[in-house]
Amino acid sequence: MHPIDKTRARLSFERAAADYDRVAVLQREIADRLLGRLDYIRLAPQRILDLGTGTGYAIDPLTRRYPRARVLALDFAQGMLLQARRRGRWWRRPLCVCADAESLPLADGVVDLIISNAMFQWCNDLERTFGECRRVLRPGGLLLFTTFGPDTLKELRAAWGQVDRHSHVSPFLDMHDIGDALVRARFADPVMDADRLTLTYDNVQGLMRDLKALGARNATAARPRGLTGRARLAALAAAYECFRREGRLPASYEVLYGHAWAPEASASRQVSGEVAIPVSAIGGRRRAVAP
Repeated sequence: MHPIDKTRARLSFERAAADYDRVAVLQREIADRLLGRLDYIRLAPQRILDLGTGTGYAIDPLTRRYPRARVLALDFAQGMLLQARRRGRWWRRPLCVCADAESLPLADGVVDLIISNAMFQWCNDLERTFGECRRVLRPGGLLLFTTFGPDTLKELRAAWGQVDRHSHVSPFLDMHDIGDALVRARFADPVMDADRLTLTYDNVQGLMRDLKALGARNATAARPRGLTGRARLAALAAAYECFRREGRLPASYEVLYGHAWAPEASASRQVSGEVAIPVSAIGGRRRAVAP
């Protein structure tokens, strides 16, 4: 997979910050579904890390659910954090930190819950990022997240493939690869599952406008340089037409959900990556149940 150009990605999100909430319909729906999974998890966190907070949509639901918890909102785009800092109650605003998820500026074991919505696809080294998450979680803490799978924007990728051989759509990891990365990062009990959502448009120009407004532009190092000419855009629109159904063009999203636990302090980890848990501890382990 081609690496993400973090500078380009950051600039795209900076430019998109002011209007992001106007077009982030899908992102809000996914966030609501992710937050709903907390209904099935016994947890009373004191410190929550909203990793890749964006404009901070998850902050208000988190503070309502856990009124005694302190929320730390982290994003690599300062413009997004300017929007996020307005969230929360006036006497308990989130603590906003501008940083890269692949190198968290936090001490070990300082948060109880990490929640991350549609962010991990922007990381170049997912195992390292998960390792950072495990490092800052206290023993027994929870990582709960979504990201996008390889069938995301499959129609757009296929249509561009009819136009040229350049990489126009950012790559997305398979669910099994993400689960393996969680194991290598020494998380316990990782669970992955998937959902599929579809947005529809009158034309491909509407899809392209939404992606630009979201800041979700192609940020791979192998992306084509320079402006995309009218001829190629016209060719893209023509190629996309084969997907039209009932007068609308689909844009598919494969949404991956994951959760995993930071190992308990009493669990001794073996070189193989397995966790040995004392027999006396069996039955006391908290489990997350997929809705």
